[in-house]
Amino acid sequence: MPSSSAFTLSVSARRILASRRWLVRRERGARSIMAIRIRARRQTPVDLGPVAGENGRTMKTRRTFLRTLAGAGAVATLPCLTNDALARVSAARARLADPDDPEKVARDERYWRDIQSAFSIDRNLVNLNNGGVSPSPRSVQRAMQRYLDHSQAAPSYTMWRHLEPRRETVRTRLAKHFGCDREEIAITRNASEAMETLIFGLDLKPGDHVLACDHNYPRMLNTWRQRARRDGIVLETFDVATNPDRPSDLVAAVEKRIRKNTKVIEVVHVANRNGQIWPVRDICRLGRARGITVLVDGAHAFAHFPFRRDDLECDFYGTSLHKWLLAPHGTGFLYVKKERIKEIWPLMAATEAQDEDIRKFEEIGTHPAANALAVGEALTFHEGIGVANKAARLRYLNRYWIARLDKDPRVTIRTNDEPAQSCGLRLLHIEGVKPGDLHSHLLKNHGIITSSIGGETVSGNRISPNVYTTLEELDRFVHAVRAFLA
Repeated sequence: MPSSSAFTLSVSARRILASRRWLVRRERGARSIMAIRIRARRQTPVDLGPVAGENGRTMKTRRTFLRTLAGAGAVATLPCLTNDALARVSAARARLADPDDPEKVARDERYWRDIQSAFSIDRNLVNLNNGGVSPSPRSVQRAMQRYLDHSQAAPSYTMWRHLEPRRETVRTRLAKHFGCDREEIAITRNASEAMETLIFGLDLKPGDHVLACDHNYPRMLNTWRQRARRDGIVLETFDVATNPDRPSDLVAAVEKRIRKNTKVIEVVHVANRNGQIWPVRDICRLGRARGITVLVDGAHAFAHFPFRRDDLECDFYGTSLHKWLLAPHGTGFLYVKKERIKEIWPLMAATEAQDEDIRKFEEIGTHPAANALAVGEALTFHEGIGVANKAARLRYLNRYWIARLDKDPRVTIRTNDEPAQSCGLRLLHIEGVKPGDLHSHLLKNHGIITSSIGGETVSGNRISPNVYTTLEELDRFVHAVRAFLA
């Protein structure tokens, strides 16, 4: 019988051999991809038409599109070029008759069929709660699995030495999309972590006044309430019209409640209850003129419709990436204007040397690298569609089902349809129907997932389709609601 030390050596040897085989396969794969690309260069270039880029802008050729897919970190994203999900996006874009007209693209069902086929979702269910969390396309799922597999080879080395540094590529790309410096973006696990970092990180003293709307996300309101209990700050919440006629009404509602001791205003970019887009820039200007810090909760906004940091004029912004960007679950980012980083304490302790470093907000202990790195593939998929096309499609899908239900006098849509005030979320209210009852009926009897919104002033079922949602699924939803009301 072999000794225990011999057995241990044998296991180690087998692991080394397995690792070498993996490296050989990886090298061969890389050579194969390079050979394909070299052969492609030798062929006569074919113009496949404009390809959607960041924020709806266009790139003129497939070669330009592939360069965008590679991004700043070619090593991290190169394997994705062979992925069927991204290939579908590229090929579908090339077939568009008028790729520079988002309204026409929104109605091109052949194009969206290709996008829909990039997902591995269960079509026996209809997920109309994408405002909560969305599935990722297969390209993102596979990227995450690759990173997980690599990290497991020797975690203290492969995860920390190989993978963790690649977060910088993702940071750069997120900053490019948001329109800020890469040294102003911290990668977080969600919008809640980003916003709680800000709420708990601000230096406030007893008696300081904080303004927040009742339509803000409940977790953020609870965070403020805890600060009020612990630190003696004064939290004032207020209600507003569910779907105001003018965005200026929301600004006025904030302005009239400002006091001499108001130190912070927390505002949502998109209200989670009904999808109302708030006039963030005007509120940020209002706060800046009064010396008041404005925190923006953008959980539902990033990669949802076109905007950049300069459109908002904000100093602080937190968002999730697992909603409209279709990134892995448990991803988000925190933006802090560079000169204000020092003002905010991190949620978990960091060294004094990091006071002005955005990465102090990422000091959370051991964490998987795969989630953050696969955000790169989600950005690539998003770029392939184009945010202007995505926004137009989301509005088209909502108008599609609304047009088939709002003839019933009991039905009210408690979301303003103006493009400046809404995009992918709508609140369906039915007179005499409890939102929870409709939610349960749709899920139990029809496999349709919605979000039940309850409250004294805002109640209904939030409906939020996404780019993978089909018209047939919306027909199924309409039929189920009609049957419920019959």
